[in-house]
Amino acid sequence: MKDTLSTDLTARPLSKALITVMAAAIGLIVANLYYLQPLLHQVKGDFNVSPANATLLLTLTQFGYAAGLALVVPLGDLIPRRRLVVAIFLVAALLMAVGALLTSFVAFATITLFIGLSSVGGQVIVPFAADLAEPSERGRVIGRVMTGLLIGILLSRTVSGLVAQAAGWRTVYWGAAALLAVMAYVLHRVLPDEPVRSHVPYAKLVAGSFSLLVNSQQLRRRSWFGTLIFGAFSALWTTLSFHLSGAPFHYSNAVIGLFGLFGVAGVVAANLAGHSADRQRSHAATIVAAVLIGVSFLVLYLGRDSFIAIALGIVILDAGMQGLQITNQSIIYALMPESRSRVNSAYMVCCFIGASIGSFAAGQLFAAFGWAGDCWLGGAIGLGLLVPALIWRSPVTV
Repeated sequence: MKDTLSTDLTARPLSKALITVMAAAIGLIVANLYYLQPLLHQVKGDFNVSPANATLLLTLTQFGYAAGLALVVPLGDLIPRRRLVVAIFLVAALLMAVGALLTSFVAFATITLFIGLSSVGGQVIVPFAADLAEPSERGRVIGRVMTGLLIGILLSRTVSGLVAQAAGWRTVYWGAAALLAVMAYVLHRVLPDEPVRSHVPYAKLVAGSFSLLVNSQQLRRRSWFGTLIFGAFSALWTTLSFHLSGAPFHYSNAVIGLFGLFGVAGVVAANLAGHSADRQRSHAATIVAAVLIGVSFLVLYLGRDSFIAIALGIVILDAGMQGLQITNQSIIYALMPESRSRVNSAYMVCCFIGASIGSFAAGQLFAAFGWAGDCWLGGAIGLGLLVPALIWRSPVTV
């Protein structure tokens, strides 16, 4: 049976073309979070800072993103999301352009915080798509729009590595600013209008996101999984450029960026997980994803000097992470249809707190123990996923 909100919104059908535009927009804006990952060794040299200080840029970006999830995304339950999304894209474009101009490390670190905060447009679009979708197809629709996010993550690393190799890392920021501005115009033209929503005071709206965590056991459980998978993801990508630019590899920016393409397995896993969620197989999908994440870091540790082993570890990690992410989102969006933006905000805040902690811990462990320390961290996260995955069942209830 359709929920009321979906019935109202689907008066304008969610066409394949609109899903494609939404997916492209999500991929474009989420890329802001990942452009720096393959470039950290170059940025470190440009600003003349230590590797540990360079990794703080990723921590600040992710912390800013978490703040945006807490403070901006809930506005999707108050402000018409078409207008909100366009505004977010324009602000993000401006901040990326400013970042390209800065020559002070402190100023650049500060702007990365705000770039993260302004990159939450995709997390307004995802629940918008969920609202527009038929309930029987919601998992598949989420999987399709999230495919855009995954491709954005993959291509952001590859494109940034290639562009930086040819024209410097600042050119990456200029190009991103231009594309975000163009996408803001496209979204203004194609996103549908929404029914008028009841007014909720902003403070109550933001606080309401976190009260949902208190009141919903299922949301708390899925937020735990989200926190850990983003921590694992950040643990790998925060230090990978340092590992690949050093002995025995000595790879360039362009080659390091190409490693992002090995994450294409995540695109396949996302769509499979969406179908599994629609068929009520989320418990099995969660266990499989948790096993994959743990195994990936074992492969990365044992094959730390092997191109093939590192590529395989990335494939396995991305498949596990993205499969579990789509499973999580399919479950939480079914909990409270009238509050999907706030549900998404609460969940994704937890995810990016995990990402920022993962980046910070990975930077410190890499400085102390090298690549092995990073893999130990990932293995511990894998155990933290698997044990509750085996214990907790996941009925779609509050």
